Amino acid sequence: MMRLPNFRYYAPRTLEEATKILAGEGPSASLLAGGTDLLPKMKRRQQEPEVLVALNNIGQLKKIGNNSSLRLGAGVTLSDIVADQRVRKDYLALWQAASQVATPALRNTATLGGNLCVDTRCTYHDQSFEWRKAIGFCIKQDGDICWASPTSDRCWAVSSTDSAPALLALGAEVRLLSATGERIVALESLYRDDGVLYLTRQPDEILAEVILPTCAEWRSTYWKLRRRGAFDFPILSVAAALRIDAGGTVREARLILSAIASSPVSCTDAVELLIGNRLSDELIEEVATLAGVSARPKENTDAPAYWRRRMAVPMVTWALRELRGDDMCDERRRLAGQAVSMCQAPHSSQTTTKENGK
Repeated sequence: MMRLPNFRYYAPRTLEEATKILAGEGPSASLLAGGTDLLPKMKRRQQEPEVLVALNNIGQLKKIGNNSSLRLGAGVTLSDIVADQRVRKDYLALWQAASQVATPALRNTATLGGNLCVDTRCTYHDQSFEWRKAIGFCIKQDGDICWASPTSDRCWAVSSTDSAPALLALGAEVRLLSATGERIVALESLYRDDGVLYLTRQPDEILAEVILPTCAEWRSTYWKLRRRGAFDFPILSVAAALRIDAGGTVREARLILSAIASSPVSCTDAVELLIGNRLSDELIEEVATLAGVSARPKENTDAPAYWRRRMAVPMVTWALRELRGDDMCDERRRLAGQAVSMCQAPHSSQTTTKENGK
């Protein structure tokens, strides 16, 4: 049986109290929300914080507010997000992403903030201490080599969060709190393309809230590739959001690939092709092919890199077709055995498939 290492434990009841504790303890402290990722890593000695600051007693982190924007407390569970009809109606990509994280039991515990900050993953690191010691450790912890790319001087562990690409596609911001104040930043600024230092959040900061803009005119979707149709982390994911006018022309677009690098990847070149055009089959194929160029995974998950790279093109194609209004339920079932409820309903304002280029 793997046991947790020794640690000191704090259970503050307010954000002010929590930020003061973090300011006093410094980098030796880790935040504990649902614990679905941190505690197993502590048992495997992948992380050994001296102090845990539990956030589950802080009611401020569990609120969902809606005025000119949707504000989600970082302590809101993924099950709460799945149950919220406002999220499903206006922010479908987030709803689909939260619905596909792990299992229902884990979603009851796992939080939005925890999923956004979940550690990067790698086949060579996500092992027991004895296994890692046997191969000589790695650059992510205790070693000086990246076994996924031995000639590199950096860690290539991959981003494994489902909610981040969906929220990036939706244009989200996050509110970070510390004892000295707060800052609101675009979600993309939270991530760094480095398998070790993958977050820009400072040790004394708490991710307190996710802020989503009004997305009434936007359509969004999230597609996830994993070995099994349940439980597994993504080995490739695609999030897309489009603002399409009444005539079917794309006015704004965001396209994100994830689980192929140490941070989510924004396909800016592919997005430029979408703006000002209608979603014809030819355009979708061109955009998907260009987006696929951004997929450069390493051999550090439980599936071959060549397959993950090859799957980027069809997954982007399926995502864009779904946003066009095509019925993609069969593709979702074939990809990962997802339930029909994962599917996005065809848009009544969208022109027919024939008119879109078929």
